[in-house]
Amino acid sequence: MKKAELEAACGRTIRDVIAPGLDVIFVGINPGRYSGATGFHFAGPGNRFWPALHASGFTDHRLKPSEVGLLPQFGCGITNLVARTTARADELTGDELRAGRRSLERKVRRYRPQWVAFVGLGAYRVAFGKPAATVGPQPDTIAGARVWVLPNTSGLNANHRPEDFAKQFGDLRRAVRPYTD
Repeated sequence: MKKAELEAACGRTIRDVIAPGLDVIFVGINPGRYSGATGFHFAGPGNRFWPALHASGFTDHRLKPSEVGLLPQFGCGITNLVARTTARADELTGDELRAGRRSLERKVRRYRPQWVAFVGLGAYRVAFGKPAATVGPQPDTIAGARVWVLPNTSGLNANHRPEDFAKQFGDLRRAVRPYTD
């Protein structure tokens, strides 16, 4: 993808892929430029979301970002805390993250998933006022849905290896579907 195409993607939004009664809705921080340019969630070439989703057992094969529309058949959906595309998540303000929380709460009330899984600890901490939150299950709920926090799968997050993501996503999958192992 050309640099100009990526730069032109800033400010764009991506359509949610959610349906009523899903097992889990994954919540990204916001679309990166590659995702904004393609229109697909977690589309950056270095993003580890799709490999982790498959390695953990949520899907029966590794989906491509362009196959995001298949997620509901696996009981999953995707949205973002903040809709606008940026080059980096740290370009977002605390006010934007907190406004995204209110928007997300409305979506969860409407679609009623069992779980909401945040893909990004820092954004969750700011949006929900939980500075001490850690990766894993949270004690709070959102409109009746249980909450889990995962590390940010962006290729810019060098703190985690693919195996770490597979384990974290696997822990969530076992909580979401405890009788499938």
